[in-house]
Amino acid sequence: MSPRRWVLCGLVLASVLLAIPTFALERQPNVDYRARRVALARKTNGGVVVLFAAVEAEGPNDLYGFRQDNNFYYLTGLNEPGAAVLIAPEVASEGEKPSRPYTEILFLPGRNYSQEKWTGPKLGPEDPVVRKITGFDHVEILDKLREELGRLLPQPRATVYSDLPAFQEGSASATPLEWLHRANAFPVYISLQDVKPILDEMRRVKDLGEIALIRKATEASMAGHLAVMHALKPGMAERQVEALVQYEFQKRGCERPAYAPIVGAGFNSTVLHYSDDAATIQAGDVVVIDMGGEYSMYATDITRTLPASGKFTARQREIYNIVLGAQEAAIKAFRAGHSTMSGDGADALYNVAYSYINTHGKDLHGKPLGQYFIHGLGHFVGLSVHDVGGSTVPLDYGMVFTLEPGIYIPEERLGVRIEDMFYVDPSGTLIRLTAGLPRTAEEVEAAMAAP
Repeated sequence: MSPRRWVLCGLVLASVLLAIPTFALERQPNVDYRARRVALARKTNGGVVVLFAAVEAEGPNDLYGFRQDNNFYYLTGLNEPGAAVLIAPEVASEGEKPSRPYTEILFLPGRNYSQEKWTGPKLGPEDPVVRKITGFDHVEILDKLREELGRLLPQPRATVYSDLPAFQEGSASATPLEWLHRANAFPVYISLQDVKPILDEMRRVKDLGEIALIRKATEASMAGHLAVMHALKPGMAERQVEALVQYEFQKRGCERPAYAPIVGAGFNSTVLHYSDDAATIQAGDVVVIDMGGEYSMYATDITRTLPASGKFTARQREIYNIVLGAQEAAIKAFRAGHSTMSGDGADALYNVAYSYINTHGKDLHGKPLGQYFIHGLGHFVGLSVHDVGGSTVPLDYGMVFTLEPGIYIPEERLGVRIEDMFYVDPSGTLIRLTAGLPRTAEEVEAAMAAP
């Protein structure tokens, strides 16, 4: 081939690659997502899984742009809207019933080049590198989903697992499933089952790739909290604090906040889900800052309570140290495979934290402080900030969660919450992912005094 033709071929290849969307999110290797799909198939007792991606919305209410459905992303690592995945386990032959190899098919909508002028390039089933990008050997246009479902559903009965909408909850799969029913894609012998219980159990235990992404979300968010410790002073607006934290974690790669930011000063520090962030911070206030970013779909959740003037008053320090002591008590009581977040037994960490708060300090009327600890001790964190997993599930290897005791006394305009991220490592040791962020009263004051 002549040098001129080599150059022309290179230009053609470059133009093809530029036309294919790149992934802004940091993905794990394709083999990780495939391993999850294979594991899911083994748990379905021969049933077929069909799961749908979220669809792309437009308009002013779509504040942060498209966000993929958590379960679809967990299984595929793909940020493509309107896609679907079909997974069928290996089935051995039985009598006249033929065998079936493990099968997985990714379905992508056909490219709509006119629409892409508004929403950006998408990955289509005909793109030459679609298999390399997605990790699926079998990629079809979405129009073929009904046909492939009919081919894979076993006779004379079939179980189809999908993301069925729960009461008062949405599901990316709800509308496509209704369409498949109307199109008679499901025979009368079908049993439709919810796949969420299986996926919830799988998602509760994070692999090392997920831990790495959660660490990045956490480290970026810690930088935001530390920036506020250096900048906070009376006269600032709560929204200025919110903007500074968000700027710092998005500058470090987070695509959006993981949840609605909470910045509450004075009385607002006692309102758990205060969201106005509209007040001006006054001298003598404490400021509760509950903010975390989302990095490549994975969340973090961090809260710090700061003295607006740089120093805690004696009373503020007393309450702060009681909250910190409750968190430390829960940390010391932790036993991998035994401890739960809540429950009636001695292994419930909530009970440990509550007992500490209720036996240390009093309110202005001489009554114990337990009545002012009015929420749970923590929750799982992952693809959602309040990730799947019940509060009575034993906390074990691979689980990521928060411990966040708090005391909120409206009469004193004094609320304190300290929230840190934790991970159970392979040895069963509890690792504080937020260990680099000032936590004690002395550490917080030192950080606020630093230039």
